[in-house]
Amino acid sequence: MHLLTILPALCLLGVQTAPLTQKSPHLRAQGQIWKGQSHTWMQHQPTTKGLLNYQNSMNPPRCGVPDIPVPQDSSNGHNRKKRFVLSGGRWDKTNLTYKIIRFPWQLSKVKVRRTLAEALRVWSEVTPLNFTEVQEGRSDIIIDFTRYWHGDNLPFDGPGGILAHAFFPKTHREGDIHFDYDEAWTIGTNLGTDLLQVAAHEFGHVLGLQHSAVSKSLMSPFYTFRYPLSLNVDDKLGIQYLYGPRQTPTPAPTTKAEFNPTENESNEILSSEPDTCSTDFDAVSTIRGELFFFKAGYVWRLRGRRLQSGYPALASRHWKGIPEAVDAAFEDSVGNIWFFYGSKYWVFDGKLQASGPLQLSDLGLSVSRVQAAFVWGTDKNKKTYLFRESEYWRFNPDTRRVESGHSRSMADWRGVPTNIDAAFQDEQGFAYFLRGQYYWKFDPIQVRVLEGYPRLISQDFFNCPMTSASANSL
Repeated sequence: MHLLTILPALCLLGVQTAPLTQKSPHLRAQGQIWKGQSHTWMQHQPTTKGLLNYQNSMNPPRCGVPDIPVPQDSSNGHNRKKRFVLSGGRWDKTNLTYKIIRFPWQLSKVKVRRTLAEALRVWSEVTPLNFTEVQEGRSDIIIDFTRYWHGDNLPFDGPGGILAHAFFPKTHREGDIHFDYDEAWTIGTNLGTDLLQVAAHEFGHVLGLQHSAVSKSLMSPFYTFRYPLSLNVDDKLGIQYLYGPRQTPTPAPTTKAEFNPTENESNEILSSEPDTCSTDFDAVSTIRGELFFFKAGYVWRLRGRRLQSGYPALASRHWKGIPEAVDAAFEDSVGNIWFFYGSKYWVFDGKLQASGPLQLSDLGLSVSRVQAAFVWGTDKNKKTYLFRESEYWRFNPDTRRVESGHSRSMADWRGVPTNIDAAFQDEQGFAYFLRGQYYWKFDPIQVRVLEGYPRLISQDFFNCPMTSASANSL
């Protein structure tokens, strides 16, 4: 059983939260004390700034599952540092279903579904586990956003305090995850409680992991806002101890006699892998919070500006049916991923099922291709833009039409060159425009390119050394 606790965010603003009422024998108002399974965590109200800082350092937000004592090393009698810890249970199958009963009020159902799928994906990417959402019938994992008393004798306590709890495999309620409906759930921001990180932590418990002693691991008992979401080496070792690593099948060699260019359903790319440090890129897009660079059927995947192991890889590994090359790509507000190539486009839904190819002219465009596409703006005012040569259009993915058949001039983007290859927005709101081996960083406040640009893509994104040829090629 797992309980997640956190210091109330209002305290950080100098606002005292109301004391807990007598909802349960597990909770008492005095000092906001919670007791459970011989573990006690106390959260006193701060009275001064110095005391608040002291308590934040002494009692950081943490999960309420009691930590298992460090065992003795039988070989030498010394205490060894325990890394990942197991709950004692695991699922006896690798294909698991999950169902969401109720949703938080702050977030749309589409965003919640996408976020929970992403939280599960960090575990499935390194194991043979596969997760499928079902909306009817029975499921292995049941997710619910609920309040106060909700049937398991472990009531929630309103905003702050207990955030969520989950049940381990081989227990009487295996697979159940409950989130406190009254929390300020957010996605990708530390202004509330980040659903992605809390959910991924809880899924770790549902799969059989206890807490890790490694401070920066996802399964650490202490909640820390980190983006983008990723597993620590210790998390990976723990989950693979239970379920083993994901096996990547080795493709059978294809001879010239077997290859039929009219039946390229596997979408294997026969060209050689591009050199990361000397290539330009066909498209770049932020997808599920990660950055993807596309070139000649290959894709590079960056998480937190770090290239992930195993990349570059064939783009068809992620999106079956993707065209052999990509001119532009973007992810819309509901999680659909759009790819453009020549006079056609493809749309992959949340389950990565493709529709297309469809005609570019159906979008209201009179041009034969687009060179770049990206979504730019704040959460409530995000707009999608399509680019070609010295012109651009504002596009509405919901209606699948450009807002006007008449293009606008690239001069609106002060300092950005024409004929760009790609564009994307980072988490701070800056826009990036790529052409050749260089990129320009665009300030949304000044509405112009920052000083000191362009810069080399290979150096800033892939840590490639500068050569004299690249330094003089602009």
